[in-house]
Amino acid sequence: MINRVIIVLILVPLAVILIALSVANRETVSLTIDPFNPGNPALSYSAPLFVWLFAALILGLILGSFATWYNQGKHRKLARQRKLEAELLRKEARKASAETAATPNLPSLH
Repeated sequence: MINRVIIVLILVPLAVILIALSVANRETVSLTIDPFNPGNPALSYSAPLFVWLFAALILGLILGSFATWYNQGKHRKLARQRKLEAELLRKEARKASAETAATPNLPSLH
């Protein structure tokens, strides 16, 4: 149910906006990588403007995802360390409870 709401409220309007953007920006635009010789055909690429916009969007998503993943590395490392520590403590607790269960209750000398 919630997935359908997300699709209807977010993805459908986003798709409509992207389609409208694509239709409105069909003009061919040249992207030149060589700033000193803009007419160089080997380093100039022509495509509709919406293609360049989508390419920039996708590149931004990829770079942003990578930057987020890289910055969260210290948190993942800490989580791994704490998971190992918790597992070690669980093993020690099981061992201690097994030892107390195996030891008979002796009367105290008091």
